[in-house]
Amino acid sequence: MSEKFDVIVVGAGPSGNAAAYTAAKAGLSVLQIERGEYPGSKNVQGAILYANALEQIIPDFRDDAPLERRIIEQRMWVLDEQSFVGTHFRSDDYNKPPYNRYTIIRAQFDKWFSSKVKEAGALVICETTVDCLLLDGDQVVGVRCDRQGGEVYADVVILADGVNSTLARKAGFHPEIQSKNVALAVKEIHFMPQETIEARFNVKDEEGVVIEMFGKITDGLMGTGFLYTNRDSITVGVGCMLSDFKANPNRTAPYAMLEKMKAHPSIAPLLAGGEMKEYCAHLIPEGGFHAVPKVFGNGWMIVGDSGGFVNATHREGSNLAMTTGRLAAETAIAAKAAGKGFKAKQLAGYKAALDDSFVMKDLHKYRDMPNVFHDNSQFFTTYPELVNRAAQTEPVRIFVFEA
Repeated sequence: MSEKFDVIVVGAGPSGNAAAYTAAKAGLSVLQIERGEYPGSKNVQGAILYANALEQIIPDFRDDAPLERRIIEQRMWVLDEQSFVGTHFRSDDYNKPPYNRYTIIRAQFDKWFSSKVKEAGALVICETTVDCLLLDGDQVVGVRCDRQGGEVYADVVILADGVNSTLARKAGFHPEIQSKNVALAVKEIHFMPQETIEARFNVKDEEGVVIEMFGKITDGLMGTGFLYTNRDSITVGVGCMLSDFKANPNRTAPYAMLEKMKAHPSIAPLLAGGEMKEYCAHLIPEGGFHAVPKVFGNGWMIVGDSGGFVNATHREGSNLAMTTGRLAAETAIAAKAAGKGFKAKQLAGYKAALDDSFVMKDLHKYRDMPNVFHDNSQFFTTYPELVNRAAQTEPVRIFVFEA
């Protein structure tokens, strides 16, 4: 493992795979290191895949990617203890190719994406932990792994090692992530026959539905719930900010919050008869624009969750992850072609590309939303109750205008 590579990518999630694939496809020598048994082995949850971001990397991904259902309907629910007020948007335009969103199972999808990385020519090593970055002065020159002779060198290291990147913190690139900027989500997958799912959600074949929820299901804490239809299972979960859990230690624990949510009169019938086979907890960076750390330096770049690239307002993560991974790899490709080294000056194009992309534009647009919700807990207590009470008690008035 003493060979030198053009690029080392740490992590094999969507951002790491996007970076490794893009760089390897361009002819760079790439080493990707994953601590799991295989890419995706640490992920059991369902997720939403935004087609455009992956299409820019692998245009024909639909031919063999393990996609669950294409989403044709989006529901938004505001819940109190016994009811909900909601909106549905369903369009037949979503049911025409090329489809724009899919549900996926991360364990299957990450494994597939990694196979594409290998086909592109990258060397992928699993069951290996990167202990620290190797530095020559202030220049990152490689990584040290938990293997004998585990020092590996590269012109540039791309960090895709997940939320609160351990390697970036050890190297002093950014401090410990603040609890107000990260959410803890707990999720379950409930398996049931495909025909049952299709009947309950009024879909057929490979059509799917997403429900996003907020209100009393989070016990007054800042957070949201969600439910996705997969091919023969349903992913259901809820997440709240760590700072709220920390400030309210006697409030509902995450797993108990999920149990309470599943028992809600509007949610329980959707899960009835299903067999819960998988459960996981996951940290999600939701600090937004103001929480994004420095993302490049001498010989290094940060992508995906490691850089806090999640749009919590839109519940978007995978598309930001893949886009940042692609942009980092394209920056490395350009630096290699220029032949002027991999100092911060040569890698500054990554930040410029981010700023010019939807990633930073969207995060900037919603830059104040985290503080709005932090400072106004009534969004998760009083307002949902008032909205539902108004819908229940106020008569519906229909005005007929005659010519």
